Amino acid sequence: MRVNKSWWIALLVVGLGTAGVVRTIVAKRLAQANLAQTDAGTSRALTLANADLWRVSEQTLVRSVAVSGTARAVQSAVVKARTAGEVTQVRVREGMSVKAGQLLVQLDARDAQVRLEQARQQADAAKAQLAIAQRTLENQQALVGQGFISRTALDTAQFNAEAAQATWQAAQANARLADKALADTRVLAPLSGTVSKQHVQAGEHVNPDARLIEVVDLSRMEMEVSLQPTDVAQLQAGTPGQVTVDGVPQPLAVQVARINPSAAPATRALTVYLSVAAHPALRQGLFARGQLTLGRDTGLLVPRTVVHTGTQGPFVQVVRQGRVVHQAVGLGAEGHLVDVAPTPEARVVRITRGLQAGDEVLRESLGLVREGTPVQRSPGGANGMKG
Repeated sequence: MRVNKSWWIALLVVGLGTAGVVRTIVAKRLAQANLAQTDAGTSRALTLANADLWRVSEQTLVRSVAVSGTARAVQSAVVKARTAGEVTQVRVREGMSVKAGQLLVQLDARDAQVRLEQARQQADAAKAQLAIAQRTLENQQALVGQGFISRTALDTAQFNAEAAQATWQAAQANARLADKALADTRVLAPLSGTVSKQHVQAGEHVNPDARLIEVVDLSRMEMEVSLQPTDVAQLQAGTPGQVTVDGVPQPLAVQVARINPSAAPATRALTVYLSVAAHPALRQGLFARGQLTLGRDTGLLVPRTVVHTGTQGPFVQVVRQGRVVHQAVGLGAEGHLVDVAPTPEARVVRITRGLQAGDEVLRESLGLVREGTPVQRSPGGANGMKG
């Protein structure tokens, strides 16, 4: 029994050892196969078409600053109630054109009319009392001169006349206030423009300072944009530019109208206000984006979209000796080519170092390609942005 047991133990040890050797061999062969597959994938060439490459050359760009913001009316007004009352009429609706002084909303004027009539009657009565007091004073002055009354009686008449004068003036002031209260029931347009918001309906009760109607003047529009101080330093009142606006079929001319002297505490950005050329399709609240033109510059240009940002700074993907190279570059002025519309997608940047004329750069449509990837060409060459 002991011999048989020892034999079985020896057989088990040999079997386990053999299994370990087999596993090691299999794992090694799998690793070699994976490595071969990886090498094959790495060496697979990237096929480039004409549209995949930008050939670097010396060109002229229009230096510009990108801007974006919302169009708004230079003049607008929120018309509010000046007195409490019930709305009896709303004479306008959103989208209607109005003239300065036009009736927008009518409030119930019955109580105001009654108070005005009462104030006018009180003013008339005070005027009559003043006339009586003045005639009495004139008579007393004649009598004191003849010695028929005392000086004290004349002083009393003088006092009564002055009191009547004051009472009449106060009554006139009350009548003017009542007249204003009646006028306040008629809510008029403070400027010519278009109704952008109606806040009330007939039958509603409003309190003083309640919003009633909003009016915007679309004849003069502007944009408010935030820019960094380095960009603002290149601007001045009158700097021209061009923007595209959602819903407007063609680009619109803009120019710098004014620059806020104070930077925003959180972003340190400065607010620049741009006047926008009028257009029938331009509306308040539409988003606009475009460029402000600073001048022209000549140098080696690439599209701004082909510049990537890495841990070591900006770089582009350039083809050299048949492989992709991540080439660090220095960036200069930005803008757009002279004959190309100034859209954000068409922005180019001048390269100050890292590239030379004739270099071929991978466009943004290829994404980020692993450095060292081999490339092969489809028939044809590389075209510039205008090609």
